[in-house]
Amino acid sequence: MKLLLDQNLSPRLIARLTSVYPGISHVSLVGLDRAPDSAVWDYARANGFAIVTKDSDFNDMSVLRGVPPKVIWLRLGNCTTDMFEQVLRRAHTQVTAFENDDAVNVRELL
Repeated sequence: MKLLLDQNLSPRLIARLTSVYPGISHVSLVGLDRAPDSAVWDYARANGFAIVTKDSDFNDMSVLRGVPPKVIWLRLGNCTTDMFEQVLRRAHTQVTAFENDDAVNVRELL
């Protein structure tokens, strides 16, 4: 699954997670660091990304718009980049299963 990291996550996660999630990117690398959520959504949909975010906004958009894209909602509060990396590494199997589950639009990671 290709992941597009939202602005609220560090772009340093890309180098740390490329081996686990090939094709991972960040909104700042595709010129969307100051774009509205709807533009991020449209980019993710057009380019085959799942959006990884700490915000509920993309969960709400998923309810209204359906998929694609899928949303991975990191509900961890204030954490370090190291902690986010660890969570995403541990969740790799869950994320892969989520990618193939057409019945689920949003996957919450706690």
